[in-house]
Amino acid sequence: MPSFKISIALLYFLGLLSLLTTKISSQPLSNHCPNTTTYSTTLNTTFHSNLNLLLSNFSTNATTPNNGFYNTTAGRSPNAVYGLFLCRGDVATDKCHTCVRDASQEILQLCANRTEATVWYDECLLRYSHRNIFSSMDTSIAFILINTQNVTEPVRFRQVLGNTMDELVTRAVSAGGSGKKFAGTVSNYSSFQKLYGLVQCTPDLSSDVCNTCLRDAIARLPSCCDIKLGARVLFPSCNIRYEFYPFFNLTASTPPASAPVPAPVLPLSPPAPPVSTSKDDITTVQSLSYDFATVEAATNNFSPANKIGEGGFGTVYKGTLPSGQEIAVKRLSTSSQQGAEEFKNEVLVVAKLQHRNLVRLLGFCLEGEEKILIYEFVPNKSLDYFLFDSVKQVLLDWSKRYKIIGGIARGILYLHEDSRLRIIHRDLKASNILLDKDMNVKISDFGMAKIFGVDQTQGNTSRIVGTYGYMSPEYAMHGDFSVKSDVFSFGVLILEIITGKKNSNFYQSDGAGDLLSYAWKHWRDGTPMELMDPTLADSHSRNEVLRCIHIGLLCVQEDVDARPSMASLVIMLNSYSVTLQVPQHPPIFGHSGTDSSIPKGLESDQCTSQSVQSTSQSVQWSLNEASITELHPR
Repeated sequence: MPSFKISIALLYFLGLLSLLTTKISSQPLSNHCPNTTTYSTTLNTTFHSNLNLLLSNFSTNATTPNNGFYNTTAGRSPNAVYGLFLCRGDVATDKCHTCVRDASQEILQLCANRTEATVWYDECLLRYSHRNIFSSMDTSIAFILINTQNVTEPVRFRQVLGNTMDELVTRAVSAGGSGKKFAGTVSNYSSFQKLYGLVQCTPDLSSDVCNTCLRDAIARLPSCCDIKLGARVLFPSCNIRYEFYPFFNLTASTPPASAPVPAPVLPLSPPAPPVSTSKDDITTVQSLSYDFATVEAATNNFSPANKIGEGGFGTVYKGTLPSGQEIAVKRLSTSSQQGAEEFKNEVLVVAKLQHRNLVRLLGFCLEGEEKILIYEFVPNKSLDYFLFDSVKQVLLDWSKRYKIIGGIARGILYLHEDSRLRIIHRDLKASNILLDKDMNVKISDFGMAKIFGVDQTQGNTSRIVGTYGYMSPEYAMHGDFSVKSDVFSFGVLILEIITGKKNSNFYQSDGAGDLLSYAWKHWRDGTPMELMDPTLADSHSRNEVLRCIHIGLLCVQEDVDARPSMASLVIMLNSYSVTLQVPQHPPIFGHSGTDSSIPKGLESDQCTSQSVQSTSQSVQWSLNEASITELHPR
């Protein structure tokens, strides 16, 4: 975990806050000047001159309409200076200029002779560095400011705040039609109180990275600022704030109703094909199309020596393009259950997805009977390759397993809440969790994924295709699927990762016919640590293991509504201050010794749109009366 420097500033009462003068509000909130990055003005006059040029440039450019953001470089390496400023999204150009001008002068005094510095004001942020800081997230430093007073209704407050922050992140990531990654809103808290919230990223971040930065900031609130009347978290790359009084221009922070929502900025990605029902639209996506001869040559004519995997839909080969780039080639068998529509679905879905925990689609080949998908090559195969092998599972110590659990959660959260469309994977399992060279998660295989509109929360199908042991009971028995179906599968994965045992061929002589029942038995009996894979004995964190078992059981509850959302789960995994609910008994499945796909019928899927409300939930931080989880950080 990175080290964080946290500064807690205790704000005055709300009445005093509303009376702050312009002079006081222009003072820096905080600054960061690393001692390890110094220079001498006598020995390094070039860097000093470049820095002065950069700061002068800032003051000039802050006078022109530029969405309140500007970044530039002064000089050349090794004395180049990279810098940027960001004004709060609702601030007018004249106030932005004043703040940037003051910051450009103050930063030289606050961080004298530093080659790297950041200063935060109420209305702007200014950064410079000897290294390139553009288009990359920096959360290595966090300043947190809080109001010392507490709210009087903690449960309601947490719910309203969670919903408000979820809404703001969604709006900011989509840029609100203005090019800014900024959003502000006001929520009804009671008949006489309103909650004001604001989030913002530097616009050079991609939508995906902005989302990660903001959610990292939100994840800090439970531990630093729970039930406080106001708080803000300041990172170099993004910031969040909430108060019970208006602290920003609400009109300026709300996009016009007619403003279109642009597509997220996806750096270095191939153009994504449009979602369409036309059977011919895939052939128009020339930028993603590979000819069969190229794929054949890359895999040495699909040599058995290049084979790296095989699934229900076909075989996967390692290949090398003429450029030297390594690829994974998924060649669907002619007898595959995945037809042209499912193939097209996978292309349309995956080509649109850009997240560090999702495998990246590079292209496809569709010639004659050949249906081929070309992915980035992920060298460490899949999770099941390590997890269920008695020899290889020792390579997965607890820190790696905990990292894998978090990576899966973030990837699925992106699918459910943060991509342009709500996507349900429907086939989450260990063999679809790929691992890169650093054992980072790459979720794969979207052949069964369902694309929903942003307001649609569930669907129904008479064609049930999935993997035994991972399917939720409502999907396996009735064909009902939703984001909570993926949550159930995620819970199964958590328990498999902890135990090193596969749910679909699990059996114990003590009457626990499946892994879920076995986990519940130990939880109920107060012996949850007996679930842990013995190979973890010397590497585990007891608190983390217990918490993950608890979270896994919450995910696999039979009651769909009782399962937490992925947004809640990410917070649970990242904050010990969030108290977990008491899990209910998981469903009981009949034992099966096989891991097989179980299609039930050939009819088309029928999706049911429910546009009343999103399934996104804020986590409920409530008392847990029967938890045996030890809620203490390491």
